[in-house]
Amino acid sequence: MCKDTNSNNKISTKELLKRGLLIALAIASLFVSSGLALAFGLVFALLFGSVWSKPVKKLSKYLLQFCVVGIGFGMNLVESLKSGKEGMLFTIVSVAVVMVVGMLFARMLKVDRKAGYLVSSGTAICGGSAIAATAPVVKANDNQISVALGTVFVLNAIALFIFPYMGYHWLNMNQLEFGEWAAIAIHDTSSVVGAAAAFDASYFANTSTPNVALETATLIKLTRALWIIPLALVTMFIFKEKGSKISIPWFILWFVVAMIINTYCGLPECISKFLVMISKRGLALTIFLIGTGLSVKTIKEVGPRPLVQGVLLWLVIGTMSAAVIKLM
Repeated sequence: MCKDTNSNNKISTKELLKRGLLIALAIASLFVSSGLALAFGLVFALLFGSVWSKPVKKLSKYLLQFCVVGIGFGMNLVESLKSGKEGMLFTIVSVAVVMVVGMLFARMLKVDRKAGYLVSSGTAICGGSAIAATAPVVKANDNQISVALGTVFVLNAIALFIFPYMGYHWLNMNQLEFGEWAAIAIHDTSSVVGAAAAFDASYFANTSTPNVALETATLIKLTRALWIIPLALVTMFIFKEKGSKISIPWFILWFVVAMIINTYCGLPECISKFLVMISKRGLALTIFLIGTGLSVKTIKEVGPRPLVQGVLLWLVIGTMSAAVIKLM
């Protein structure tokens, strides 16, 4: 037995081992995908319960905000705006429709309001990044964030496998069409890039333009990612509590500043890539920490409803975007 210097209470060997495992998994999460990091956190929480709950919650809150800002150093404002000119109206309509329909589904399925809003945000714009950006604005707790992230990551994993096959064999899409569809209908940027690259490699590797789907999907997804900013601002007003002042999400403004610096200040590519890499690794760590806050009790209370909401939303945006793309 030994003493905890903060509380002067004796802590058992078992508790020390739990803390050591938490630290080891936190370090490991820096070197794996966000989905696997979340899995690490969820498994740890289900097997061992919470460890250092208050410090972990505080750390995950601020680390998440710093990582969102860091990702902005990898985005070019001019290129993103240029790539979205033609599809700007459709982007506005699709984001608005998904948010409205998503909250209707959440209400019908009796999903927690904040968790339902986060699932809708992740589906409408760019998965985990949108959830990360809006979660502090709605003041979501770790359980609500975990539920939303888990829903989005499950659907992203499925999309990587089924979208290329569906796009080519069921919808008869060319590379340009698939790139547009993937960018709109798949959540996270990493999954969009992965699905588009798989589509090119599987069906168009021997053509004179082997990367059209990948390039198209990447550019359009960058444009959609910019909608994190207006969404966060609108979210401030939607979740404003009676008698309370609006809390401005300053980290979103710094996110914009980071994009401006990367676009106009001649930031060396090696530095911008390093900042983005560190931020993405930090985001994986954040997601792990958030995952450790999920309890068995919470899972029983939430049930499968958020996942059903996510699947229904996925069907709406996937069907709607495919129809528009094929008719254009």
